[in-house]
Amino acid sequence: MTLSEMLLPEFDEEMVPTRKTLERVPEDKFAWKPHEKSMTMVRLATHVAELPSWAIFTIGQDSLDIAPPGAPPYQPPKINARQDLLDIFDKNIVAARAAIAGAKDDHLLKPWSLLAGGQVIFTLPRYTVLRRTVINHLVHHRAQLGVFLRLNNVPLPAIYGPSADEGGM
Repeated sequence: MTLSEMLLPEFDEEMVPTRKTLERVPEDKFAWKPHEKSMTMVRLATHVAELPSWAIFTIGQDSLDIAPPGAPPYQPPKINARQDLLDIFDKNIVAARAAIAGAKDDHLLKPWSLLAGGQVIFTLPRYTVLRRTVINHLVHHRAQLGVFLRLNNVPLPAIYGPSADEGGM
């Protein structure tokens, strides 16, 4: 079994509840945040929707500088409606899945670096980046988004089993 074949079932499994979570982001709460240091709900949801695209960067290039010297830093897309989030997410998971499916083991074992302002934040094998940044990091932020939703009385989807809102607990 190849590394891609091992990774894809987990990727696919995590994308389903992630989309269900994004479907519940209330447009009238886009600007809401639980603390002054927190992201707004729409910024967090946008980050969740964009994270699958990191598979494309990880497989398609040797590094990514999120604040390249002499160039403007990355700016997230402007989100005006929940459907914008879903469109970004859907586009990203299709492209990410194709990138992962087409990656060979030797390529996935090559190093990849994340930089900010030309400074290396980390260098890891691409496979590790896909697991940690594309999947684990996405799950982490999806859980944060779940807390944001709960604090706004939005019913949570079942993810790894029933939620208090779906299937009773």
